[in-house]
Amino acid sequence: MISTKLNKRLASISLDLDNQWSYMKIHGDEGWDKYPSYFNIFVPHILDVLDELNLKITFFIVGKDTESEENRRYLKMITERGHEVGNHSYYHESWLQTYSYEKIEKEIAEAEEAIYKATGLRPNGFRGPGFSWSIDLLEVLKKRGYLYDASTLPTWLGPLARAYYFWKSDLPKEEKKARKELFGKFSDGLRPNKPYYHNLSNGQKLLEIPVSTIPILRIPFHLSYLVYLSGISPFLMKFYLSVAILLCKVTNTKPSYLLHPLDLIGGDKIQALAFFPGMNLDSQHKIQVFKYVIKTFQKHFDLLPMSKMQ
Repeated sequence: MISTKLNKRLASISLDLDNQWSYMKIHGDEGWDKYPSYFNIFVPHILDVLDELNLKITFFIVGKDTESEENRRYLKMITERGHEVGNHSYYHESWLQTYSYEKIEKEIAEAEEAIYKATGLRPNGFRGPGFSWSIDLLEVLKKRGYLYDASTLPTWLGPLARAYYFWKSDLPKEEKKARKELFGKFSDGLRPNKPYYHNLSNGQKLLEIPVSTIPILRIPFHLSYLVYLSGISPFLMKFYLSVAILLCKVTNTKPSYLLHPLDLIGGDKIQALAFFPGMNLDSQHKIQVFKYVIKTFQKHFDLLPMSKMQ
């Protein structure tokens, strides 16, 4: 696809719509299995900000969140406001890569149908929770007519992120064992940082759109990292972003930029998640960082939902 703005490269923006219960589950908190939701707070909040920025993105939705009538009301708002939806699995389990082919197919199909019924749009892209993926998963996606997968994070920091996560969580040993491949391996830093095609059976191919890391350095720069840096030094955050954008342009990398709900809302609005890293920063601060990041991107790139990157 050719950019509509001269001299500007393309970049995609997506948000993994992980709900309150999924963060509680990650942390090992009791009560997560009652599936508490913050969609009534978060979804209108982020949609208004995106409207202000005249920005359309891809929301990756978890199938389980469509079971609540209240949640469906807010999920429908996403497509009514012109945004795209993607499949983020049904149960948001970060060990999806350990599933059998049959279980993966069931997981993808049920989430896909649930997202379609809730939003009126059928997802054509997938991102695995915790960047989990497998060849069987890719085969299922191709079989079901998906345009792309977006489950890889080409960085060597995965094992360090996993160690930090285990240190901060209250998970028992058996749960940590189930998550032993969470966030990937050191060798993932050698994976492509630009869109590429997976070679599948019978000569078929499926497009992979990796979550971009800083070219050459292979360290993440999605919003979670920039918000964290902003709490240390706004100058450091801006410098880090400038280096990332410069290296993307030098290497002709089209960024696939990732957002999470807790990058955009603070403990002042969701007190139940005040324990999570970065929730000591208030929502206004996070939105100011987000607006700065997006406006900086808009100087250099045409920002699009993910399926428009075909």
